[in-house]
Amino acid sequence: MIEATATDIERFAEAVALANVPTLLMVLVQLTGDQRWLEHPYRPSKSRGLSDNETGGLPVEVQSEIRTAALAAILAWRDGTASAVAEPSMDVLVRMMSVAMGEDIPLEYAPMIAGELGLSRADDSLGDIAVPDGFEAIIIGGGFSGICAAVRLQEAGVPYTIIERNADVGGVWLENQYPGAAVDTPNHLYSFSFALHDWSRYFATQAEILAYLRKVTDDFDLRRHVRFNTAVTSADYDVATQTWRVATDGPEGVETLEANIVISAVGAFNKPKMPEVAGMASFVGPNFHTAHWPAEIDLTGKRVVVVGNGASAMQVVPAIIDKVESLVVFQHSPQWVAPFEKFKQDVPDPVRFLLGEVPLYYAWYRARLAWIFNDRLHASLQKDPNWPNKDRSLNVINESHRRQLTGYIESELGDRRDLLDAVLPTYPPFGKRMLLDNGWFRAIARDHVTVETSRVNEVREHSVVAASGQEYDADVIVWATGFDVVRFLAPIEIRGRDGVRLHDVWGGDDARAYLGAVMPSFPNLFVLYGPNTQFGHGGSVITVMERQVHYLMTTLRQMFRDGIGAVEVRPDVHGEYNRRLDELHELMVWTHPGMDTYYRNARGRVVVNNPLRMQQFWELTDRSDLGDYVLTPAVTTVG
Repeated sequence: MIEATATDIERFAEAVALANVPTLLMVLVQLTGDQRWLEHPYRPSKSRGLSDNETGGLPVEVQSEIRTAALAAILAWRDGTASAVAEPSMDVLVRMMSVAMGEDIPLEYAPMIAGELGLSRADDSLGDIAVPDGFEAIIIGGGFSGICAAVRLQEAGVPYTIIERNADVGGVWLENQYPGAAVDTPNHLYSFSFALHDWSRYFATQAEILAYLRKVTDDFDLRRHVRFNTAVTSADYDVATQTWRVATDGPEGVETLEANIVISAVGAFNKPKMPEVAGMASFVGPNFHTAHWPAEIDLTGKRVVVVGNGASAMQVVPAIIDKVESLVVFQHSPQWVAPFEKFKQDVPDPVRFLLGEVPLYYAWYRARLAWIFNDRLHASLQKDPNWPNKDRSLNVINESHRRQLTGYIESELGDRRDLLDAVLPTYPPFGKRMLLDNGWFRAIARDHVTVETSRVNEVREHSVVAASGQEYDADVIVWATGFDVVRFLAPIEIRGRDGVRLHDVWGGDDARAYLGAVMPSFPNLFVLYGPNTQFGHGGSVITVMERQVHYLMTTLRQMFRDGIGAVEVRPDVHGEYNRRLDELHELMVWTHPGMDTYYRNARGRVVVNNPLRMQQFWELTDRSDLGDYVLTPAVTTVG
């Protein structure tokens, strides 16, 4: 028993006074077992938009009653009283989440909610099933997905090597160090379920996320398995030995490594995309992509041109606006931008204390975020065939989103209504990636900022010329032109069974994979964050990565148990899955006529986003079904 001291009581009281009320309610129910807290007058209102709904929309006196009872329950738990309901039933879990969110949640979400709360974990460990002698894995990439795979393999006792082209772990969070770089998913959700963290902000900056990834790497002792400054150039599958031969180029020169499985964790946002513009080489000043931001550059008093207005530009521009003499933004096309109330907000120290001291509070806070950012929007992104205003929206809810977002943009522009026609999108909300506002509209409304709506036509020694004919003097050019995300795994040469080249199968930019992870003709190759694994309606990509790794581990468990040496997804399973995705995409906003988005390839097919609900993907990745695969018994070596 740990008896609370007077100082502890004071700290807990201070924390509970600032805590999220709907989250406290759920903690109170589990600690006490008293379900009256799920009834009127304690039921929170519906959470709106991306809001945490901190007060639950409840009267102050009701909030106070909840906080007082929660403090007593937490202190009793701290003193050794066990939770009255350690593992709520599936029915109760759904009821609790429905009350916490102020909306009805279908029962089918119960397993996902339980998983988010850490109340159940399907058997993805190897248990008493031994790893075959000599079995090894190679992981390509040391970012989020590579670290996730390494931790789970290490838990299972599977030997592995990480091949990382950079000098440190971190992936995109190591490479992208431009001003304002930060996450646009709440970082209590944008982090591993197995490595919860004491975040200083609700939306962390690049530096804090990179520090987190380094800490996880060190906490799990992963560095000794990493070959840094080493690039993978090719991987070839040998049917006879059931191994992959992976060619690398690193400090020791060119080497070939062998492994039974290869896990691609190369990510998607790692190939900067630069346009071909006449005269780029003639520019005499700094001229760079956001992913290659020079550490030493000082923009004070400079005339800066930023080409692009996507996610990177929307972070860079507000971050540099007060330093530059002038700034020109070349806008590719208008973007829908949503407010988020906790932008740049620190997590109060008392709340950080509560998150660290009461795991149940952290679990419910994270689970509520998962619901807010997962499937709530999915239904509103479906095309209504009878909707009369197809040029501007999809359905009645989408039209409501348009009105709300338009009102927000107007309010942010203030008296600069002359910019409205230029920055207000004509396509339906969510047709492109929805961006969260870092002060973008207030920044471009400043007197020393110009928004150019035509493309860059030419770069000269000291200027940039627009297709409109306007020439802009420039000291620095920043290319915020995004990444080549549709040519997955490029430029690595991957050859599977019978020498089949993966990039030939994919036709360059038409990648397809079952569950975004496995493809016919490529035995024992698993892709993390592969084609159609970004959930454009919400969700955390970290959740997707964890689910894919979980699926991989259930596959390995069965392979080792049954003496299987190679698994290769059946063509019919792979084909039916991708046919279904394509059909569902045709019903959604991303295939709205005229949409131009990085989600789609040159053929117009959506290759980045997944049209399923997150709950459906969660269910599909719960356990690998070996009936979906062509199975080859493990080869034996006669010695």
